[in-house]
Amino acid sequence: MNKKPIIGITGAYIKRNEHMEGVYVHHDYHKSVAANGGIPVILPFINPEMTLETLPLCDGIILSGGEDVDPQFYGQDPHIHLGPTLPDRDLVEIEIVKYAIKNNIPILAVCRGVQILNVALGGTLIQDIPSQMKEPIQHSQTVERSRDTHWVNISTDSKLYQILDADRVRVNSLHHQALDKVSEDLRVVAMSSDGIVEAVEYIHSSTFTVGVQWHPESMASSNSSMNNLFIEFIKSSSGVLV
Repeated sequence: MNKKPIIGITGAYIKRNEHMEGVYVHHDYHKSVAANGGIPVILPFINPEMTLETLPLCDGIILSGGEDVDPQFYGQDPHIHLGPTLPDRDLVEIEIVKYAIKNNIPILAVCRGVQILNVALGGTLIQDIPSQMKEPIQHSQTVERSRDTHWVNISTDSKLYQILDADRVRVNSLHHQALDKVSEDLRVVAMSSDGIVEAVEYIHSSTFTVGVQWHPESMASSNSSMNNLFIEFIKSSSGVLV
């Protein structure tokens, strides 16, 4: 039997009450990983040192969604509409990005994940789309998480285009921050009609390193194109070239 790849999924934070708080990962992530042949493991943000000890166990990494990225990590002061941040999580995930790229571990970066990927590689963020962008479309949807709400245009010479087999797709959208100055190590491969960066790819290796601003994990069970992202990510994490 072939060994299933271990997929580390970074955790957000949730507090239910005074006696219940801790690391949180939406179940759509681990369902999508398991459905496509991977073994999901949640990575808590304890400290960078312990995280680096954990990463050799992982064959692939999903940088999951969650809180806003603290602007101190890209040299800015907080905008008045900045949401809750977790600097400890940011520090850990910046180290995850650096380690994974150095060691050719595949990365699928989702929503906040694509933002921390960009920041870890020297980029910056739009801290609040509605107040900082002129005439933005709705990026923070009010309908169920799995529903697609706007179009994204995809570059035809990208890995993402090969995976989704389309130059224009419908996506869900659950964010108010986005990439601003894009890292020189990343290439923009998808955008929405208002100019928001919707997907990037790492340019310096053939290892799967793709970031998307939407949430494919919540569309994958009913959308074969979005599930293809997980199929190809898991293949890459298994050592299969894609």
